[in-house]
Amino acid sequence: MQNGTLYGIGVGPGDPDLITLKAAKILQQVETVFAAASTKNSHSIAMEILSPHMNSDVPVVRLGFPMTRSKIELAHAWENNAHQVMEFLKQGRKAAFITLGDPMLYSTFGYMYRTIRNKAPDIPIEIVPGITSYQAGAAAAGEILAEAEESVAVISGALGAQNLKRIIHQTDNVVMLKVYRNYGKIMDMLDELGLMENATLISRCGLEDQEIIHDLRNRPDVPPPYLSLLLIRKNNRNG
Repeated sequence: MQNGTLYGIGVGPGDPDLITLKAAKILQQVETVFAAASTKNSHSIAMEILSPHMNSDVPVVRLGFPMTRSKIELAHAWENNAHQVMEFLKQGRKAAFITLGDPMLYSTFGYMYRTIRNKAPDIPIEIVPGITSYQAGAAAAGEILAEAEESVAVISGALGAQNLKRIIHQTDNVVMLKVYRNYGKIMDMLDELGLMENATLISRCGLEDQEIIHDLRNRPDVPPPYLSLLLIRKNNRNG
């Protein structure tokens, strides 16, 4: 029996209208949807985005992943979840693995992709790119990510602000994702670098309670929601 295809689908940043036409078309054809989920809750923003675009009779299988930094626990979870997905595909059936934003950028899909590639390289995998949170955020905030000869770096704030201090001297613009957990330290670093007024905070982009703050000097010193990012300009632009 020929293996079924796994589609890694980026569903965008939050607004259901920002899913691509290709993704919507494939979601009408697959027989099951797999979605990564925290073992601590049952809520899935990706599934909310997806619901207008898929058949109601298509089952959704939640793959639980522990919220831990233990490489051993995470590797065990990926092995078990990849095995579950592979068993389905070996029946000759098509499935989608959905992820927020783009499947190849800070995505849970990347681990699934690598695990299946290593264990079953004969299983076909097709990747459908998605609009990233910072693309949508820049559009919503009216902020140019880069122009002319400028450079832009995309970094994670999950481990704090030292990444920003290192990168800011090597680029013109910075996108910092995952800023909620270490927000206080990141704000202290922006203040130290004199970049508070050059930073834009975008939270829950495309959702009903979206928040955009262009100058962080007067924002209350409270952590933003989970889905938050920063757009940081090192230098002021003319015009």
